[in-house]
Amino acid sequence: MINEQKQLNLLGLATKAGKLSSGEGKVLDDVRKGKVTLVIIATDCSPATKKKIADKCQHYRVPFIEQFTTMEISFSIGKKRSILGFLDKGFSSSFQQLNQH
Repeated sequence: MINEQKQLNLLGLATKAGKLSSGEGKVLDDVRKGKVTLVIIATDCSPATKKKIADKCQHYRVPFIEQFTTMEISFSIGKKRSILGFLDKGFSSSFQQLNQH
């Protein structure tokens, strides 16, 4: 629970630092361009959206995690989003390390 809050805080920090891509179209575009190091998919996305994002990530060998609700993600970054992509290896590594503890 504490690590999940730290992860949400990290999303906010990455947003302020300009190291987070958000929104389905933008994230997919950045995945294609090789800019994204990790994709976050909200747990309450539609199955079609989840499949589209997961397929694209697998094709381009980008790791992805299905975690948090759209509301939790939106609250942490200050805008309504359900798909996020880290544009920085440091932020994505920190996020994943918090997932393992």
